[in-house]
Amino acid sequence: MAESGLRSVRDEGSRVDAVIAAGDDFIAEGGHPLHVHDFHQFLHVPVGRIVVTALGRDYELSASVALWIPAGIAHSARFGADSVIAAEAFDAEGFELPYQDVTTINITDAQRRLVLGRMRSTVARDDDPEVFAALSAGHRNCLPLPQPTSHTAGAVARELARTPSDPRTATEWAENLYTSSTSLRRAFRAETGMAFSEWRTRLRLNHSLSLLEQGQLVSTVAARVGFVSTNGYILAFRRHFGQTPGAYVRSSLDRSA
Repeated sequence: MAESGLRSVRDEGSRVDAVIAAGDDFIAEGGHPLHVHDFHQFLHVPVGRIVVTALGRDYELSASVALWIPAGIAHSARFGADSVIAAEAFDAEGFELPYQDVTTINITDAQRRLVLGRMRSTVARDDDPEVFAALSAGHRNCLPLPQPTSHTAGAVARELARTPSDPRTATEWAENLYTSSTSLRRAFRAETGMAFSEWRTRLRLNHSLSLLEQGQLVSTVAARVGFVSTNGYILAFRRHFGQTPGAYVRSSLDRSA
C-alpha cells in the first residue's frame, strides 16, 4: 500500500499543486495531505467519520458509506479524532475497477465483515481477486445512504430495506415501536444526516435501479418501491440522479453495449 517516489500532482477541483513524499508516514493526526496513488484504494470507516476531498468535491465516509478511489486521482482527507480507518489497495494494472471516478458505495454487512476480518488478521496479505470482486460488487449509481445506529431507528431502517414499499409514516412507525415520532425523526436526522422522509426516498430510489435494469415498466417500478404515483417517482428520480428513469435505462443500455 505504500507509494513510491515523489510526485507532483494537481487537484483539478481546487487547482492546487503539491509535491508529495512517499509512504504512509506523512499522514498527520487530523488528516492526509493532497496525494495520489498508483493503486486503487477502498476506504472504510467502521468507527467515526472522515471526509475525503477529490477534484473539488467532499465525500463523507461513515460506518455505512465506503469509498473507492481509482488510481491516479489526487485526493486529501480529514479524520475525526475517534476515527478508525480500514484501507484496501489493489494493483491498478492487475485489477480493472468498474468505477472511473471517486465513488461512494453503501457497504454491505458482508463487505464490512470481510474488511474488519482482514484488519484483525496478522497474516501478510497479497492483492486478492476474491476480495476485490467482493468489495467492487454492487450498484455504482446507488445514492449514499448512511444507516441509523440507534435501536429504534435501526429497526425501522432494516424493515424498510426488506420492504421499501411499506407505507407507514414516521408517526406510525413510532407508535408500533412504542416511542414518539419526534424521537424517531431526531434519531434519523442525527444518525444519518437527513430527515426520515428523505432517507426513505433514497432507499426506494436505490431499490428501483435494479428493477429498471431488469426491464420493468417505470410505473411498475414506482409502485413496487412505494411511490404513490409514477409522476412522483419520476420527479424524485430526476432530482437525485439528474435524469428521468427512462433516460437512465437508455444510458445503462448504451454502457452495456
